Amino acid sequence: MTSSLGNTASSRISASSSPGVRLSLHPPSSFSLLSFSSSFKPFAFSPLSSHFSPHQRRSAVNVSSSRGFGTVASPKCAASNPDQLKSAREDLKQLLNSQFCHPILVRLGWHDAGTYNKNIEEWPQRGGANGSLRFEVELKHAANAGLVNALSLIQPIKDKYSDVTFADLFQLASATAIEEAGGPKIPMKYGRVDVSGPNECPEEGRLPDAGPPSPADHLREVFYRMGLNDKEIVALSGAHTLGRSRPERSGWGKPETKYTKDGPGTPGGQSWTVQWLKFDNSYFKDIKAKRDEDLLVLPTDAVLFEDPSFKVYAEKYAEDQETLFKDYAEAHTKLSNLGAKFDPPEGIVLDDTPVQAVPEKFVAAKYSTGKRELSDSMKQKIRAEYESFGGGPDKALPTNYFLNIIIIIGVLAILTSLLGNY
Repeated sequence: MTSSLGNTASSRISASSSPGVRLSLHPPSSFSLLSFSSSFKPFAFSPLSSHFSPHQRRSAVNVSSSRGFGTVASPKCAASNPDQLKSAREDLKQLLNSQFCHPILVRLGWHDAGTYNKNIEEWPQRGGANGSLRFEVELKHAANAGLVNALSLIQPIKDKYSDVTFADLFQLASATAIEEAGGPKIPMKYGRVDVSGPNECPEEGRLPDAGPPSPADHLREVFYRMGLNDKEIVALSGAHTLGRSRPERSGWGKPETKYTKDGPGTPGGQSWTVQWLKFDNSYFKDIKAKRDEDLLVLPTDAVLFEDPSFKVYAEKYAEDQETLFKDYAEAHTKLSNLGAKFDPPEGIVLDDTPVQAVPEKFVAAKYSTGKRELSDSMKQKIRAEYESFGGGPDKALPTNYFLNIIIIIGVLAILTSLLGNY
C-alpha cells in the first residue's frame, strides 16, 4: 500500500464570531490518493497529484474544531435523498474527468471506513463509514495528510446536494472513481448516518503503515480488526494501480519518473503502474515482474508475493483480471459498509434492476367449470388441450377459439342426437 502523500494543506487561523477557532485550510496545487496509515510514514493507497484550477486555489475549506468540514453539521439519523445521490454521482463523474482526481477520492472513502473496529459494538465508537473524516481532529491524523484537498474538491457537490450525508458522499465518490477509471461496477448501498461532532471521531492509529518491520503481520493486524481476510487484503491492494507517491510528503518514492514527469496534473512523484489513472491488474503484473525501477514497490506491496497465503491471490490476480475485478468489487463493497449505521436500515440502492414478473403457475381447475375437483390425469389432459389452442398460464385464448369450440360441441351434440334416433 502506499504512504500518505501530501502534507496537510497550509493553514491559517482567523478570528470567527462562532464558538471555537475556525481553521481555514487552503489546498496546495496537488494532492495524493489513498493513505491508510497512522505513523510518520503512513500506509497510503494510490496517491495522485492533480491540478487545481485558479478558482479552486482561491477557495478555502473551512474546518471548525466544533463543527467540521462545510458550514452545517449533519444531523444524526438523516438518510440521504436518492434523487440527490444520483445527481451527485453525475457531478462526481464530471469532476473526475476534469480534475483526474480518482486516487484521492478513492482514498477519501477508504480512510473514512478504514477506522472500523469489529470488536466495538457501539456506534459511532466502532469507527467506520460515518463521515467523521470531515472534522479537523481526524483530518490532522498523519494518515490523512492531504485529504483536505479531497474535501475541497467535493465541497461544491455537498453544498449543492445538502440532503446527501458526508458518509454517503465519501463512499459514493470512492466507488465512482473506481468505476470511472475502468474498474469494476461496485454494488453499493446508501443511507449512511453522519456523526454529529468531532468528539465522535476515532482515535489516531487505526490505519496501516507503508513500511512496518513485519509487513504481513501488520496488514493482518489492521485488516483483521476490520473483519477482512487475506483475499480481501490482496484484492484491495490492487487499487494501488491508481496514483503515485511523492517523497517530499510521504518519504516514499522518487521525485519524478518517465511515467509522471508530464502529469496529468502537477508533474512528479512515482507511480505503481505505467498507466496510473487506469484500473486494471497491472499492479500485480508489475510487482511480479520486478523489471522496472521507475515503478514503486513498497514493503506492503512486495509482501503480497512473499507471504504464502497472500501469494496465492496475488498470483491469481496477475494472471486473471476478471477474477480481480470480481473479488475487488466484493471487498470494496464490504469495506464501504464497515461500521455504518443505515437509515433506512436496509439502505438505499440506486441501480435496482427491475424484477421480472414470475409467470402464474398453471392450475387446470382455473380453466374448468363445476365444483368438483378434477383428477390429476384430467388436469393434464385439459392443460394439454388448452395449450394446443395457444393458451397458457399467462396467455388467455382468443375469443374466437372459445366460439369455435362451442360450435363444434353443438354440432357433435346434434349429430349424436340424430344418430340416436335411427
